[in-house]
Amino acid sequence: MTVHIATCIIELNLSGVRSLKEKRRIVKSILSRLPRQFNVAVAEIDNHDVWHSAVIALVTVGNDMAYLHGLLEKSVAWIEKTRPDAPIDAYTIEFR
Repeated sequence: MTVHIATCIIELNLSGVRSLKEKRRIVKSILSRLPRQFNVAVAEIDNHDVWHSAVIALVTVGNDMAYLHGLLEKSVAWIEKTRPDAPIDAYTIEFR
């Protein structure tokens, strides 16, 4: 059995944010809800002290690459649908 690790790097545009505190509130909300919705591990991985952007990573593990890809695509779509205050500039999905 082959085990695959799927990662998704998401760049969020937070141009409407007026403070680091407001940015952290938005990012923390996303990071707390994604694991409950999609059973993925999440973390903010870059631009920690930059107000107007954030980079988050999602990771999941399994033996079905198509399922893992779909799960990460659904996670991205969920952010786009439920968080209009954090539009996605770009995202990539990779397998290892």
